[in-house]
Amino acid sequence: MALGLNIVVGKSGLLDLGYVAFFAIGAYTMAILGTRTSLNTWEIMPIGIGLAMLAGLILGLPALRLRGDYLAIVTLGFGEIVRISALNTEEIGGPNGIANIPVPPSIGPIKFSLNDQKAFFWVVLIMILLTIWMIRRLSVRRAGRAWEAIRQDEDVAELMGVNTLKYKLWSFSLGAAIGGAAGVLYASKTLFIAPEMFTLNVSILILACVVFGGMGNIWGVMVGAAILAYLPERIRFISDARLLVFGLALVITMNFRPDGILPRKKREKALVKKVSK
Repeated sequence: MALGLNIVVGKSGLLDLGYVAFFAIGAYTMAILGTRTSLNTWEIMPIGIGLAMLAGLILGLPALRLRGDYLAIVTLGFGEIVRISALNTEEIGGPNGIANIPVPPSIGPIKFSLNDQKAFFWVVLIMILLTIWMIRRLSVRRAGRAWEAIRQDEDVAELMGVNTLKYKLWSFSLGAAIGGAAGVLYASKTLFIAPEMFTLNVSILILACVVFGGMGNIWGVMVGAAILAYLPERIRFISDARLLVFGLALVITMNFRPDGILPRKKREKALVKKVSK
């Protein structure tokens, strides 16, 4: 998920506080179709990705005409709309959620079960590698250059002839697709979902992974995600105070490393500035 949000925030410079909505759409697609139809996880996966991308386009068409804090507020509201809609829709379980979600079918020698999580590890690893490959390919093409120009100065990018709305929609929909794919896999792993799993806190955590690791740097985002996923579990013994320690760790890191643990390469920054002049 952090890699998907990195396309939106790190590559394009768009502040999205409602990224959890696409994660929820993917998860609910898996839960609804998995429990009410004969489709399996791999058949539902493209449907979940497609619906998440469609939601990204529907949100992006009006919202991406806004900038800065206004865009952040709209995306935050969208995330809450999705969660509250799920909470108040009895047909999809309401506050009780959806249980008995089927596990994915076997892929050759890889067999999925509730007691053995190794199979999910390999699937997640493959998805991460495919996502990295896609991002790296796009970064060196016209889309990647347009995102960097928009990130640095959207007005200058428009003067240079960049169709900013088009490329912002592209980054938004690609980020949404990755969130939707993660949601489908998450639902098939947990076998149960409920609206309380898709709160604003999830969006904030994913955004923290991007900022903490280094916006725009794929490897930095992965390091940030690994650390922020690992740290809360290691300090769980201090109960309620662990969130305070977690927050302090972020504040201290941002003071000493404002660009994140692994910021974008200086050569990339210099190139973008040169093009913008």
